Amino acid sequence: MRSRSSLGTRLGAMVAVIAVVAGTALPAHAALTSAEHGAVLAALDDEYHAQATYQAIMERFGAVRPFSNIERAEVSHAAALIAVLRQNGLSVPANPYLSGAKPLAQVPDTLADACALGVQAELANSGLYDGRLLPAVAGNGQLTQILTRLRDASQNKHLPAFQRCGGRAGQMQGRGMGGQGRGYGGGRGPAWN
Repeated sequence: MRSRSSLGTRLGAMVAVIAVVAGTALPAHAALTSAEHGAVLAALDDEYHAQATYQAIMERFGAVRPFSNIERAEVSHAAALIAVLRQNGLSVPANPYLSGAKPLAQVPDTLADACALGVQAELANSGLYDGRLLPAVAGNGQLTQILTRLRDASQNKHLPAFQRCGGRAGQMQGRGMGGQGRGYGGGRGPAWN
């Protein structure tokens, strides 16, 4: 039997997900510490960077999977982090990679190289979350759950998709052709793709 604390924490995380999806405010709690605020901003910057990178790749190669699915997931991830900032009355920065305020790396010449770039990005994402972001929010259960889910989506969904993509990149043509994307939950609850 689960403890009430565990159940309450899980319910709180589900409420946060529903609030993000529905665009409503999250329940109030203690203000973020400076370290927590920095971690949320760093995670948001990482999501913004991934979103802009995958958009640039799709501009070159078309809306191929897994880039089309994962780019949408990055938008969802950013929305979860934006909700945390708004809940705490903090300003939300615009995506500096889309505006050109921060540079993006050059888009690879081949789809196979783009897939390899995706693999590298998801591996770096895991290092960022495990090495810096999760330790910075260790005292905040809500943030720990949100960041853990984002890291897990990266490692359990995005990384394998990019690894598969690299093996079949020459076969991918147009929107969804050759891809085996997972979609957005298939009716099994909130998508943290």
